[in-house]
Amino acid sequence: MLEQLGLQFVLFDSYDPGDFYDELFASPGEPRPEGKLLIDRLNSLSPEEIRMRQQAAKTAMMKLGATFNVYSDSEGTERILPFDMIPRIVSAQEWAYLERGLIQRIQALNLFISDIYSDQKIVKDGVIPEDLINSSKGFLKPCMGIEAPKNIWCHITGTDLVRDRDGQWYVLEDNLRCPSGVSYVLENRRVMKSTFPQIFATLGIQPVDEYPSHLLDTLLNLAPSHIDDPTVVVLTPGIYNSAYFEHSFLAQQMGVELVEGRDLVIADGYVQMRTTKGLRRVDVIYRRIDDTFIDPLTFNPESLLGVPGITEVYRNGRVALANALGTGVADDKVIYAYVPQMIRYYLGEDQILANVPTYLCWEPQQLEYVVANLDKLVVKAANEAGGYGMLVGTQATEEERLEFAGRIKANPRNYIAQPTLSLSRVPTLLGDSFEGCHVDLRPYILYGPQGVYVHPGGLTRVAMKKGSLVVNSSQGGGSKDTWVLF
Repeated sequence: MLEQLGLQFVLFDSYDPGDFYDELFASPGEPRPEGKLLIDRLNSLSPEEIRMRQQAAKTAMMKLGATFNVYSDSEGTERILPFDMIPRIVSAQEWAYLERGLIQRIQALNLFISDIYSDQKIVKDGVIPEDLINSSKGFLKPCMGIEAPKNIWCHITGTDLVRDRDGQWYVLEDNLRCPSGVSYVLENRRVMKSTFPQIFATLGIQPVDEYPSHLLDTLLNLAPSHIDDPTVVVLTPGIYNSAYFEHSFLAQQMGVELVEGRDLVIADGYVQMRTTKGLRRVDVIYRRIDDTFIDPLTFNPESLLGVPGITEVYRNGRVALANALGTGVADDKVIYAYVPQMIRYYLGEDQILANVPTYLCWEPQQLEYVVANLDKLVVKAANEAGGYGMLVGTQATEEERLEFAGRIKANPRNYIAQPTLSLSRVPTLLGDSFEGCHVDLRPYILYGPQGVYVHPGGLTRVAMKKGSLVVNSSQGGGSKDTWVLF
């Protein structure tokens, strides 16, 4: 009897969104309008067919080689990114709202970075404290006075968004140095189109495969106008970097060279690439190396990854870098708290996408509140990423909270705290049943020749453990395809 009733009875009839915003279900047994076709299709499949398609998707990801590296993994560094075949669906109306908010945010952040490395008007006018800028690890004094090509600093951005219990979207953080993950967006879609070809034929889903061409246009836009055929390269730290798969993937998709620091040299005042036919001038570098490792003469003298002297060539306008050096100042999670003020200051507008309410531990009264309420808050280090350097107070032990309180008091400038959000969930296949698992969303934004372009969709990261709030791949998270409807 159960087999005759099929998956709808066995899995979805028992699926309860609970006290969370569910991206596919409005209530138990009631799909959201944009997800109804998908749910109907899933309900027509048997449990065995579901398992087979999930396994086929996993096998496809392995064949594509969509890997990432985990530096702390004692059993081996390279892993296949976990993938779940149930997508996240975003309506056209909702995406239009997100797009407007992201364009506004990137415009303000770009103006902020440009200002900080020139006149610092926002500091002089008292909008952001000078001490916060000077104490930011991402603020690079050697970049003062540099003029970025076309006055664009943040060419590629990955902005992390979350949705709370009430369905409200929030910006969790900005990633403007070397944002990663877009390769999984493209590979996830390739796998999903082979897993559910009929749905893609009938449901109006915006394509994602144009990203490499948009990225290449963004990079070519930075080259001097008098150069007819600019040379673009992707600069990688090498095969042991956590995102090396993505570096090689994007270089291949754009049809440009993938290089390491040892492949480049400064000659005749330009960056030159070693080739079998001699040196070749490089005009635009898509760097996937952190700022402080790119030039041992200017930043970290122990770096073996970068190109000695490249900062001076960049300063002289003889090579373009994407993202521009120094953009990490806007990645600082303390500076993040001031983005609403940046939007008002530079654009004269109220923010469209709200920040998560944030406590700044460098302010004594807020520090006192944070330390007294660690059991209710999420605390993050200002310049860490990948789920490192943070405390989820609701899931921490009393001993862990006490230890973290000591860290905060010792260096309050380095920490922010935020309320624990009830992150939205998407049905996810765990074992033989669907469970609601928490997700975030990282859209990718390019600032190129046509202005700010928001790539439709983005990387939906999912906590692959029931009840977990940690979606980072380095912490056991996985990913889903993101369907933005027309």
